[in-house]
Amino acid sequence: MTLSEQQRFQEPVTNHIRKDYGLLREDWTVHETIEHLRTLNIGERIIYFYVSGENDRLVGVVPTRKLLMSAADQKLGEIMSRRVVAIPKTATVFDACEFFVLHKFFALPVVDEQRRLLGVVDINLVTEEVLEGTETPELQDVFEVLGFHMAAVRNAGPFKAVRFRFPWLVATILSGTVCAFITGEFEATLQRLLVLAFFLPLVFGLAESVSMQSMTLFIQSLRVNPPSRAWYFGAVRREATTATLLGLVCGLVVGLIVWAWHGQAGAAAAIGVSVLLSFETACFLGLSIPSLLHALKLDPKIAAGPVTLALTDIATLLFYFGVAAIVLR
Repeated sequence: MTLSEQQRFQEPVTNHIRKDYGLLREDWTVHETIEHLRTLNIGERIIYFYVSGENDRLVGVVPTRKLLMSAADQKLGEIMSRRVVAIPKTATVFDACEFFVLHKFFALPVVDEQRRLLGVVDINLVTEEVLEGTETPELQDVFEVLGFHMAAVRNAGPFKAVRFRFPWLVATILSGTVCAFITGEFEATLQRLLVLAFFLPLVFGLAESVSMQSMTLFIQSLRVNPPSRAWYFGAVRREATTATLLGLVCGLVVGLIVWAWHGQAGAAAAIGVSVLLSFETACFLGLSIPSLLHALKLDPKIAAGPVTLALTDIATLLFYFGVAAIVLR
C-alpha cells in the first residue's frame, strides 16, 4: 500500500461532502416542503431530507418515500425521525466508512460542533474508497468480525469465495447441531411449556447482540494498544455491570410480554431470568474468546466472531431450558 493510498483514508470527510441536500424546517407542512424543493437545484441521488430547528441545528431526518406518502397538511416535525446519526466534521474518510458499515444508511449528514448541517456524504464514498480502493489494516477490522478477509472475497469467483467463507460457517453448523441435541434433551420441558418455542429466537437474538457488542469493544481496543490483563479484567467488570442492567430491563420487558400474552407467570419468570443469565454469559464470551485467541497469537478479528456466536448460542440454550426445567419442578 502506497503512502498516497494511506493518506486517502485519512482525508477529512468534509472534502467529500455534497451541498445539494435541501435543508428544511420542522414547522413546514409536507405541501410547503414539496413546493420549496421544486425551487431548488437538488441532485438526483437525494435519499433523505434533513430538518433544522432553532439556530439551524439538525433536529430530524425525513426519508424521501415518507415525505411523498404523507398527508399534505402534516408538519415535518410530526413525520420526521429525531434520532439522526451524524458524522462530525472532524471525521476522516475512514471514520465515515465505519459509520456506513455500522449504521447501514445510504447517506449521512456531516455536522459541526453546534450540530449545524455542513453537507451530506452518501454510500458512494464507501464503494469508491473501500470496495474499489486498497485494503488497509484498519478497514479490515470492520469486516473481519464477519469471519473473512475482505481482500480474499472482493474479486473472487463463486467457488473461491465458498472456499474462503465456508470454514467460518462450520462453527455455526456445529453449534446448531449441539443446540439441536440440547433441545432434544429438554423435549419434555418444551412439550409442557410450548410458549418457550415462541420466544427462543428473540432470546437468541438478544444474547448474540450483546456478545457482538462486547467483542467489538475488544477488536476496537486492538487499534489503540494491545489489550493487557488489567484492561481485560477492567473491561469485564464494566461490561458485566452493563450486561446486568440490560439483562434486568430486557428480561423484565420480555417476561411481561409473555405474561400478558399467555398469562403464565412461571414461563414469564423463566424466560426473563434466562435473558438476564444469557446477557451475562454473552458479555463474558464476547470479551474472553477474542482475548484468548489474542493470547494464543491467533487472529481474533477473524475467528472471534463465528466462535463467540456459536458458544453464545449454546450457553443461551442451556440457560433457557435449564431455568424452565427448574421452574416446572
